[in-house]
Amino acid sequence: QVQLVESGGGLVQAGGSLRLSCAASGRTFSFYAMGWFRQAPGKEREFVAAIGWSGGATDYADSVKGRFTISRDGAKNTVYLQMNSLKPEDTALYYCAVGPSIARMASASYWGRGTQVTVSS
Repeated sequence: QVQLVESGGGLVQAGGSLRLSCAASGRTFSFYAMGWFRQAPGKEREFVAAIGWSGGATDYADSVKGRFTISRDGAKNTVYLQMNSLKPEDTALYYCAVGPSIARMASASYWGRGTQVTVSS
């Protein structure tokens, strides 16, 4: 019984901000990396950001560096994605995921159902 529930998506104008949350339940994920992926219509799913189990190490896709910030609250098994200076190109369905490590997020074992982020020009 593992469940990942994303929230915080919505419609925002270019230049605006959104904060996504992903709450994990059913078991502890203290020793797993957590992160975010996104998929836009007609495009492949792509990596966005990840954070290690300790909460110290992070990694970001080049397209979001300097604009997005990932963080986690281990006690709550929750990961956040603060998205600033949003662009229309950021429009996508954002998925929360749990993986073995930052470098191995592609091997994520659990996925949320996604939350839609739409950025208007």
